[in-house]
Amino acid sequence: MGETDKDDLISIIEEDDDTEIPNVLPLLPVRDVVIFTDMLLPLFVGREKSVRAVEESVSKARFIFIATQKDPGIENPKPDEIHTVGTVSRILRMLKLPDGRVKALVQGIVKARIVSYVRKRSLYRVRVDIIKEELVPVPGIEIEAMMRNVREFSEKILAIRGELTGDVGAILDSIEDPGKLADLVASNLKLKLDESQDLIEIVDPVKRLKKVNDLLSREVELSTMQAKIQSDVKDEISKSQRDFFLREQMRAINRELGELDEKTQELEEYHKKIKRSKMSETANLEAEKQLKRLEQMHPDSAESTVVRTYLDWLVEMPWQKSTKDIIDIKKAKQVLDKEHYGLDKIKDRILEYLSVRKLNPNTKGPILCFVGPPGVGKTSLGQAISRAMKRRFTRISLGGIRDEAEIRGHRRTYIGALPGRILQGLKQAGSNNPVFMMDEIDKLGSDFRGDPSSALLEALDPEQNFEFSDHYLNLPFNLSKVMFILTANLTDTIPSALMDRMELIHLSGYTDEEKLDIANDYLIPRQIRENGLKSRQISISKGALLQMITEYTCEAGLRNLEREIGSLCRKVARKKAEGVKGDFTITKTNLPTFLGIPKYYPEMDKEESQVGLSTGLAWTQAGGEVLYVESSLIPGKGDLIVTGQVGEVMQESARAALSYARANMKNYGIKPNILDNQDIHIHVPAGAIPKDGPSAGIAMATALISALSDAQVKSDIAMTGEITLRGRVLPIGGLKEKTLGALRAGIYTIIIPEKNRKDLTEIPKNVRRRIKFIAVKHMDDVLSNALIRIEPKRRTKKKTVVKKSGSGRATRSVPGKI
Repeated sequence: MGETDKDDLISIIEEDDDTEIPNVLPLLPVRDVVIFTDMLLPLFVGREKSVRAVEESVSKARFIFIATQKDPGIENPKPDEIHTVGTVSRILRMLKLPDGRVKALVQGIVKARIVSYVRKRSLYRVRVDIIKEELVPVPGIEIEAMMRNVREFSEKILAIRGELTGDVGAILDSIEDPGKLADLVASNLKLKLDESQDLIEIVDPVKRLKKVNDLLSREVELSTMQAKIQSDVKDEISKSQRDFFLREQMRAINRELGELDEKTQELEEYHKKIKRSKMSETANLEAEKQLKRLEQMHPDSAESTVVRTYLDWLVEMPWQKSTKDIIDIKKAKQVLDKEHYGLDKIKDRILEYLSVRKLNPNTKGPILCFVGPPGVGKTSLGQAISRAMKRRFTRISLGGIRDEAEIRGHRRTYIGALPGRILQGLKQAGSNNPVFMMDEIDKLGSDFRGDPSSALLEALDPEQNFEFSDHYLNLPFNLSKVMFILTANLTDTIPSALMDRMELIHLSGYTDEEKLDIANDYLIPRQIRENGLKSRQISISKGALLQMITEYTCEAGLRNLEREIGSLCRKVARKKAEGVKGDFTITKTNLPTFLGIPKYYPEMDKEESQVGLSTGLAWTQAGGEVLYVESSLIPGKGDLIVTGQVGEVMQESARAALSYARANMKNYGIKPNILDNQDIHIHVPAGAIPKDGPSAGIAMATALISALSDAQVKSDIAMTGEITLRGRVLPIGGLKEKTLGALRAGIYTIIIPEKNRKDLTEIPKNVRRRIKFIAVKHMDDVLSNALIRIEPKRRTKKKTVVKKSGSGRATRSVPGKI
């Protein structure tokens, strides 16, 4: 459809032609319009059948039946895809276009219904039945009111659109027939095709007028809301333009007065901050670029807020801000000794770094990783290092982080984007050379959002971190001056590529004597001070303190011990607050009245030696612990059953132990046919805790051979080592931690692999003096020391015992027990 210049059309009919309408007419299907009676409309006709229908109409009586197709998207509709009710129209003028299309001006005459299709091939020719409407002789009050309502609604809509004129009102008032008024208004409403088709199919003029009235009511609401929205938008735009104009006027006035407005002041302040920050050349260029962008933006726009936040981060980063290292080796040693007991190896490493730093100030910062059980002082040691070096300290926790953006930051395209944890920590520290502690590096996660441990590779690599790039800043930042200190409970979950960039330092835990000294020197004074007491008001005897260490706590670190001391102080503080006079002395006798019954009994599991029960040693993230292995024979067919939630490695150790035992039954006095009708069940207690590792191999073999030979296992011996099919004992890891765990459990004899003899130097001297280490190479040596009633017949090799000399060094002794 489109507008048509009537002067350019070929005149076809005369105005006063009263030709009778034939009952067979050519059909013109239309897509997106419904023709009402008396409606004048230009049409563009392009489909082949439709062009033929128009030409036939022009060549004959000029009448044509126009009906709307049901689906406007169909190019060549079939008869069942065209509505049956339409309008008999007359072609007033027609123009053939050069592209083969026809432009026609049509006018609706009367409504009709398709009775049948006379022709369907070259064009549609249909037989129609004229729909005659009943005339309303004299409209009643209800109809008159409805007609008046329709006129008012129509004028209101046209007024809202700005299209109301006096002629339109006169035309509406001149129509007295309800049906014609309904058709006129409907033809000018912006109705959907289905709504228009429903209207044209209503024969009763009064019902059709009522339907039009309902549609007009909805259209009035829509037009009113649309006009309100347009008015609000226009007002907002006008207000913004007005504000901008006034702001520019104020700026011009301030310039004339020599004063600066808020925006200019902000830009000048940013210029000063950029100069003061002494950022790198690349960062300076980016800051100036963003500042120019901000200058061209409206102050209240969302983009200006993003740019302003980015500039704030740029100018507040410590590009060239460093704290001066006051390196006094002796004083630094005093600080470390004052705040931490023992840990000589770690202190030596820190003092070595400080010494190198003193001789070569440009050396790169080390990346240390403290590995040890909870409560041994890993985090507090980092704080002591910062105090010893006079550097600022910042700390982040990496536990549970799964998003790479937490390390590298978010890109600025995201709403609420921020730099990563590393740059945030440096900003908080206010210097580019702080002591930066990353806790729980072994508890990093990874998922679909990326791998944070991979993002740390660049930050923790001394050869790359001088140009660390954060996604938010998108600029290189020098991290080479930062002293990174990481902490972990275990190294198993740390990726090898990340661990390769770190220097591992192990903190194994404390002995009872060390805990005793630490409690007296550090924990008790701190808890007395925090609980508002004075040192003379409470005293804890050595026996009571030792009982707290052995029977109220069972840990490698000191956290639970400090909690128990804090509990004592709180109970005393309560009594003092209640008015109890005198001072309080805590002894072994009255300790249970304050803390209750003991929670742990270290010696309760080794009251007597038993058949099929051996004591192994485990190394967990909480430190070393004893691990009991039980073995029992039950009726069966010689199968092996392993329970206790053990991993695949421990199950393989159990199978290797069984194979070794079967191969050496004769040597250990085991009946050859004992497994013909019996199964072997090996169980590792504490079944709810997952366990795995090869170091329980000799403990499993000892319990197994004990059950098969009916020989008791000594209850005061613990053992650790991997077993092979030929009975060789292979070395294990974590010997220091396991030794401390055995000491806490009250075991003073430990069987270790021969190749672990070199690791004894890592164990404190006072521990070596209390524990007897038996170094073995073969399973025969293990059994000859662990079992009470067995002597291997095949091997007569001397056992090897580790004996302490007067200097505290381990030496090999002659056969025999010490």
